[in-house]
Amino acid sequence: MEEPVARVIRLEEAKELKLSGRKSLEIISAKESAGTVTLRHVEIPVPSPGDQRRSPHSHSDCEECIHVLSGRGLLSTDDGDKALQPGDTAIIPPGELHVTRNTGDTPLVLLCFFPLGDLNVHG
Repeated sequence: MEEPVARVIRLEEAKELKLSGRKSLEIISAKESAGTVTLRHVEIPVPSPGDQRRSPHSHSDCEECIHVLSGRGLLSTDDGDKALQPGDTAIIPPGELHVTRNTGDTPLVLLCFFPLGDLNVHG
């Protein structure tokens, strides 16, 4: 069996997911790693008049950790709204409905980490 080795994955190598209302690049998932983590680079654009708001969603069996790289936003959860700014990190428990929205005048750029390798199998 081959020993695992450290690797560098460049953002331009990430797989673009076709998710509504944002650009989501899957950097790491079970396809690229030992299958235990997913890491996404997400960019939520400044909303335009008439844009449809994304609906809240949840992940039934894992936490989500969101780190704000740039921009300003709002994390809406079962517990209310929380303002987001660069350097903030939010942790969302399994099963909690949530949605992140851009409230600024530049794109909201996030790193989203999940302790699962394949989110398509899980919630």
